[in-house]
Amino acid sequence: MKICNADRARILVHALPYIQQYNGKIVVVKYGGNAMVNEELKDSVMRDIVLMSLVGIRVVLVHGGGPEITALLNKMGKETEFVNGLRVTDEETAQVVQMVLAGKINKNLVNLLQIRGGKAMGLSGVDGHMIEAHQKDERLGFVGEISHVDVQPILDVLEKGYIPVVSTVGCDKSGNVYNINADTAAARIAGELRAESLISMTDISGILKDPGDPSTLISEITAAQAEQLIADGVVSGGMIPKVQCCVNALNWGVQKVFIIDGTVSHAILMETLTDEGIGTMFIKGEAQ
Repeated sequence: MKICNADRARILVHALPYIQQYNGKIVVVKYGGNAMVNEELKDSVMRDIVLMSLVGIRVVLVHGGGPEITALLNKMGKETEFVNGLRVTDEETAQVVQMVLAGKINKNLVNLLQIRGGKAMGLSGVDGHMIEAHQKDERLGFVGEISHVDVQPILDVLEKGYIPVVSTVGCDKSGNVYNINADTAAARIAGELRAESLISMTDISGILKDPGDPSTLISEITAAQAEQLIADGVVSGGMIPKVQCCVNALNWGVQKVFIIDGTVSHAILMETLTDEGIGTMFIKGEAQ
């Protein structure tokens, strides 16, 4: 579809109130799912983030990378075991997690942002002891529960005009490295930053009243309503920890939280810079 210059101008003017609303504010993007492995979607996400940065939005990109970790472990002949959705992480696996997340994936994302005209700098939770953690469960090995987050390294990078790209590994005071759930880390980081919003990219459109019917998408929900949907079984399975992280982020100081479908091209821009958005927005007060 060809768009004329007049239509382009109207689109930009329409986005102006949202650009003004977010200008100078911090937006944390939790990046994961198919949007990380599909090259076309990956390019869409990088373009969105660079555009947001260039119009004055202070974007922080927090990423996981489970599929790439699993792929490398498979190449090593090492089986992957999960308990309640969390990867059992022995000492060797913890080293692989650090190598893949803080090395390959992190630097690839930094490079992609820079190719698209952004300024980016990679960080991991180990840098500056940004994410301090302790063992979550002996059965899981080096899977970490966050005990403290120091966001000063992120603020320093933002102050210099860079987009911080944060990999979700943490450490304890003894130097042990832990695998940290990316949803949990993004929510905690967003809360400590008092972010204007947290955008969680998933492979579904948001919260559905009927999980089998995409037309039942809930566009806006309060934290209390979200917790009730969990209690009622409407939100179930792997969506429970994602929704709980969204609620936690609000409780920790984030103004708004979004779950969006990362498989939709330019989903971030549609959610933040348009009237209707495309996902589910979590708010603290009463839903409209």
